[in-house]
Amino acid sequence: MSKKLLSVVAVSVMFSGVAIAEEIKLSDAEMKKANQIYFDRCAGCHGMLRKGALGPWIRPEHHKGKKKEVPGTKELGTEALVNIIYNGTPGGMPGWGKSGELTKDEVELMAKYLQLPPVAPPEKSMADMKKTWKVEVPVDKRPKKPETDRNWKNYFGVVLRDVGKIAIIDGDKKEVVSVVPSGFATHILRSSADGRYMYAIGRDGKAEVIDLWMKKPQVVSEIRVCNDARSIDTSKYKGYEGKYAVVGCYWPPSIVTLDGKTLEPLKIVSTASYTYDTEEFHREARVASIVANHYKPQWIINVKETGQVWLYDYSDVNNPTIKMIEAERFLHDGGWDSTKRYFLVAANARNTICVVDAKEGKLVAKIPSGGTKPHPGRGANVNSKKYGPVWITGHIGSNDIVAIGTDPKGHPDNAWKVVKKIKLPGKGGGNLFVKTHPKCKYIFADRPVNPDRKLQTQFYVIDKNTLEVVKTIPIPEEYLKPAKTKDGKEVKARGPVHFEFNADGTEVWTSVWGNKLEPTPILVYDANTLKLKKVIKDPRIITPTGKFNVTNTMGDIY
Repeated sequence: MSKKLLSVVAVSVMFSGVAIAEEIKLSDAEMKKANQIYFDRCAGCHGMLRKGALGPWIRPEHHKGKKKEVPGTKELGTEALVNIIYNGTPGGMPGWGKSGELTKDEVELMAKYLQLPPVAPPEKSMADMKKTWKVEVPVDKRPKKPETDRNWKNYFGVVLRDVGKIAIIDGDKKEVVSVVPSGFATHILRSSADGRYMYAIGRDGKAEVIDLWMKKPQVVSEIRVCNDARSIDTSKYKGYEGKYAVVGCYWPPSIVTLDGKTLEPLKIVSTASYTYDTEEFHREARVASIVANHYKPQWIINVKETGQVWLYDYSDVNNPTIKMIEAERFLHDGGWDSTKRYFLVAANARNTICVVDAKEGKLVAKIPSGGTKPHPGRGANVNSKKYGPVWITGHIGSNDIVAIGTDPKGHPDNAWKVVKKIKLPGKGGGNLFVKTHPKCKYIFADRPVNPDRKLQTQFYVIDKNTLEVVKTIPIPEEYLKPAKTKDGKEVKARGPVHFEFNADGTEVWTSVWGNKLEPTPILVYDANTLKLKKVIKDPRIITPTGKFNVTNTMGDIY
């Protein structure tokens, strides 16, 4: 929690008129509802046990952290918590009430709930997983070749976040080909090595395989491997292409290896372990992100709370070997450099980017990120005339987009340090994703969690040659029409979020992130002229967020 936020909280408590020792009681029905809201909206940043990661500690008791003391939620009191939950914070926490995603009554319920001890979340065994495992279409009944004349390698998988669905959109014709069910608030989509299958993972731990060769793509296998998850990928090393899939779980904190075509669960490995720096046991050591190593039969698995990068060898699925690399806390998202040898991952609690050499299997650098709370997604790769190859990340907590040199042989003076800092206009952070394509001359950055409405509803175009912002593009007001919430409040769409290019890099797509009560469009821009080419509207496209093009995802092109 920032000093600025602590002062806001202190003032809220001072004038709240609420006794710090306020007695909190919730009925069974209220506890059930609050548990679900916490899981849906809060656990990802604050943890199931509420000990914090990207978000702060929010347990009832006072906490003496490594660098500062954090007040417990009982110290803050109901009114201060209501203020934070309703309005959000400068550090990137959404205003759940302000956005209309929670009613005033729900905000007050959560303010009370957070002052009670956390509820112990359930565990999950192999037997539990197998009860949820379904093969809707057996492998031998699936198409032997594509059943469609469409260019399926230019399909986009689009996450319809709050309605638990995935839209498959034809990138050539801009038509919705199918909409399939998924887990709650799908976090990412990944492609098999050949692009045929698209894998989805929901925040409820439900994984699906979608067969894109079908005339109308559908889910062919599914399973729920954990209660909370964020990451999925497949095996991509030569000889293992598509043989396995892997899910990284938030709760129970674990790695689950699956059959790549059927999702049959094969192996569970717990990630609960000791923090790399203080050697304290951490029960909730969650898997933040996973990438498939192209040099070895390994997954690179980032364990958030312990600050360890695991090199997980899947060549012997029942007897995996794991090399633990000490990196930094708390690990989050990351992506490959342009050669796909070096993996760069954000440790957002320490404002650091860690670099792992996938070929040599070692940590090569820990780089101050140059901003607050780096959040790269996969990042963006640029071959700069001045600096050589660089990798780009933005930040949630500050308006910094930074370029990090990634070529230790060709440009050793620039390698593994911030060579350029790009300031987004205005104040504050709010950036979630940056994206480019080898054939495009621009980098695109969003800012959907900035509290300033103007900054939130436009996106930012950065020239690859100068590494400067050359244009800001506001979303037309007609696509930000308000929706009415459950308590009658009008709430506008948040603005653009996430970028994805089509297969040849000539178009860039962004979602208008709206309220689940109203459909919002996907906007398609010419990637070089920056003109709006197409508005994809469909009543089924509700809360579109992440978009994943088959060709780009299977090739790790960003």
